Amino acid sequence: MKAQIRTFTEGQILVPLVRFALPVLAALFLQAMYGAVDLLIVGRFTDAGTVSAHVSAVSTGSQIMLTLTNLVASFAMGATVLLGQQIGRGQAKKGGETIGACIVLFACIGVVMTALLVPGAPLVASVMHAPAEAFDLTAAYIRICGAGMLVIIAYNLIGSIFRGIGDSMTPLVTVAIACAANIIGDLVLVAVFHLGTVGAAVATVGAQAVSVVFSLLLLRHRELPFSLRRDHIRFHGELIGRITRIGLPIATQDLLVGISFLIIQGIVNSLGVVPSAGVGVAEKVCAFIMLVPSAFMQSMSAFVAQNAGAGKPDRAVKALRCGILLSLAVGVVMFYLSFFHGVSLASLFARDPAVAAAGADYLKAYAIDCMLTPVFFCFIGFYNGIGLTRFVMLQGIVSAFCVRVPVSWLMSRRTPVSLFHIGLATPCSSALQIVMCFVCMAVIYKKLMGIGKESV
Repeated sequence: MKAQIRTFTEGQILVPLVRFALPVLAALFLQAMYGAVDLLIVGRFTDAGTVSAHVSAVSTGSQIMLTLTNLVASFAMGATVLLGQQIGRGQAKKGGETIGACIVLFACIGVVMTALLVPGAPLVASVMHAPAEAFDLTAAYIRICGAGMLVIIAYNLIGSIFRGIGDSMTPLVTVAIACAANIIGDLVLVAVFHLGTVGAAVATVGAQAVSVVFSLLLLRHRELPFSLRRDHIRFHGELIGRITRIGLPIATQDLLVGISFLIIQGIVNSLGVVPSAGVGVAEKVCAFIMLVPSAFMQSMSAFVAQNAGAGKPDRAVKALRCGILLSLAVGVVMFYLSFFHGVSLASLFARDPAVAAAGADYLKAYAIDCMLTPVFFCFIGFYNGIGLTRFVMLQGIVSAFCVRVPVSWLMSRRTPVSLFHIGLATPCSSALQIVMCFVCMAVIYKKLMGIGKESV
């Protein structure tokens, strides 16, 4: 069976972009189901006396693991962009060496992360100010997921590689398998055996292990646009350097932005178990309402990378405009649902009325962000695709630590404390990111278009 390889350098822009983005959107939806299903089943099938502690532990622990997973996925974006540029230049056959270098690089990263997380789980929970009632559970969740980091890394790397060659369907299939396995695992371990937080963590890692095994079996029967031999799996300094130069700034930006959200989670955790659980529930809802901008960001990177490699920046800019308009239209709907129906959305993951109310209060602030995220997410995908990843890193760090964290801290010191006011830090930082993205475009536009003319 031949792997689907799609080129974006000729013909229409809107239709191919949407066709590529839809499987990415579906995969992200299923990916979001991981934490959501964990939280939903833990919230529904845990003893009423301890449910808030388990919900807090899963929300805090999954937020930490989400930050680390996003770090890996962002670093793997170096492979996505490099493969896309190679295809745009007509050099797809070099992909085998690129993937071989990725395997070595990410295996080393996985070993280091496992060595740090397994013994360091209580320290991480302490840094996060996990509530006393949920401290041991939070540490257990982190330790179990940390032990499975090699599986988590392999799972994300496979998806990045396929998106780099223009195939967004195979990652969708592998994510669907993982999601189904996770649901089954949660129902068995949490609902039947009542293992709570521990069961949710085991189910998450086990589901991704099932998906990785399936992906490897699938690869054996797929004809790729390049050959992947054993001698390709080696420390290839030049390729690892290129992957790192592209992926490291993206990963650094996502890590530090993730840390900023962890700081906010820590601030909220210090307010008590109900606010902690409420924000955790709201974050799970946000994972769904931000799906469309996230899908266009990933799709934009692959689309723009190919056109940048082919010397066609005009097509890349047109794709940026299309992505912003489409995702912004969806953002209007998400604003309405989040702002006016937050309690209903939060109640999907919390049976405790106090937790649902806290989550809804936080969601009102995120509703405003629904109108801003579509713009700067598409810009980030564009800048990643053309290789301007250092700017992506800069704007993410500035917005996180000059706006998001300080505003959250200041709002947490107001009396009475409002989760809505704390949540306003996110749209404030998004507004700054949009301004920085437009300024960057104004600076590079003429030079970008000039490169395209020189390539003709």
